[in-house]
Amino acid sequence: MSTLAAGPAPQAQARWPALLPIVIIGVPAGLRAAGVEVPNAAIIFTLLIGLMLTGMPVSISLGLTVLTYLFTMTTVPIESVALKLFTGIEKFEIMAIPFFILAGSFLTHGGVAKRMITFASAMVGHWAGGLGLAGVLACALFAAVSGSSPATVVAIGSIVLPAMIRQGFPARFGAGVITTSGALGILIPPSIVMVMYAVATNSSVGQLFIAGIVPGIVLATMLGLTTWWIARKNGYPRQPKASWAERGRAFRQSMWGLLLIVVVIGGIYTGIFTPTEAAAMSAVYAFVVAVFVYKDMPLSRVPKVLLDSANMSAMLLYIITNAVMFSYLMTSENIPQAMAGWMLDKGLGVVAFLLIVNVLLLLAGNVMEPSSIVLILAPILFPVAIKLGINPIHFGIMMVVNMEVGMCHPPVGLNLYVASGIAKMGITELTIAVWPWLLTMLVFLIVVTYWPPLSIWLPHALGMM
Repeated sequence: MSTLAAGPAPQAQARWPALLPIVIIGVPAGLRAAGVEVPNAAIIFTLLIGLMLTGMPVSISLGLTVLTYLFTMTTVPIESVALKLFTGIEKFEIMAIPFFILAGSFLTHGGVAKRMITFASAMVGHWAGGLGLAGVLACALFAAVSGSSPATVVAIGSIVLPAMIRQGFPARFGAGVITTSGALGILIPPSIVMVMYAVATNSSVGQLFIAGIVPGIVLATMLGLTTWWIARKNGYPRQPKASWAERGRAFRQSMWGLLLIVVVIGGIYTGIFTPTEAAAMSAVYAFVVAVFVYKDMPLSRVPKVLLDSANMSAMLLYIITNAVMFSYLMTSENIPQAMAGWMLDKGLGVVAFLLIVNVLLLLAGNVMEPSSIVLILAPILFPVAIKLGINPIHFGIMMVVNMEVGMCHPPVGLNLYVASGIAKMGITELTIAVWPWLLTMLVFLIVVTYWPPLSIWLPHALGMM
């Protein structure tokens, strides 16, 4: 009898999250009925955070938050919600995302990364910590053709990390280098996260791409200096200096992959094609290089790459769709405008606002991945930034750098989990390993936040702003 009585308990326990939306909406509704005013923003964000705490995926939490609030607290017809679902992703710029994902997949599996590492090694391998420096440079080069940080970590890390360990580097050192340098994948253009910021704020993708070049080079240089300093301090091995003939040969072998940088950035700057068309061109180019030029990918593997890319694209587009609905709810309830008014009334200037934004984004990086953070917070913070006179492109680059930092610290840092699988290292150990480079990234974040010319100088110089 006791066994039978105890049986339903686990089932009942498993169902309690389904009651959470009812409780979260029911409490403020009851308070309002009693004459107590409850801010709309408090209801919406409590509902969203509550749903995410149940373990529900972010995309579904966003959609369920919007539907629950609209149907219980407003009189908005269901037709408008359905319409918003379709019109929300009816933007030409969004098409760039699946194309960049596909290009990155072809490049990851097509031998491009291996040749870029050989070229980077020939150029900087003779300095202290040579293979580590080559890893930083190779990550920067691969970032300029892939648009994704996890893809950069996989492509470069799976080759460089085992080679570093064979040469006598500590596993922690190699893992720290690749985990943080791989984050350059979303700062050095093309960048999928930049496309999402542009979609969320109606900014120019082309301006964001060009604006990311100088900060990307500066951060890569800072990470390289950190790597060199640690390697020199500990006497880590270096490689024999390559001759100019060897460097030339390595460059020729990697040239087809490096030319993709010219195709994307050159095409956008010269106006030959839009960022979305550049993404489509990069996907076709990467396919031709991987299958017919380097011949590292047989045609039989192409359907698998297409399917994997389609799965990733579908996941991101689903997040975008729900995030657009959430943004629509925020705007219809005047929450960004109210936040801007409150901050201005309190006398918060640009310095204080940017500090608050950085803290908020770094905290969000503890629980969400970059795509969700940008799509949820950018539409809320962007109007405040504009009212304070902050350049929208500078603000976008600052958000992207925050996302980079978030990808390299627990508990949700994507790069940590990817590098953990490659290095066969626990998350705790890897978190300790990345600290020197993570501190470097935080210093860079302060620089890029409070020195706008670093982000917007190049677009201005090229006449794009």
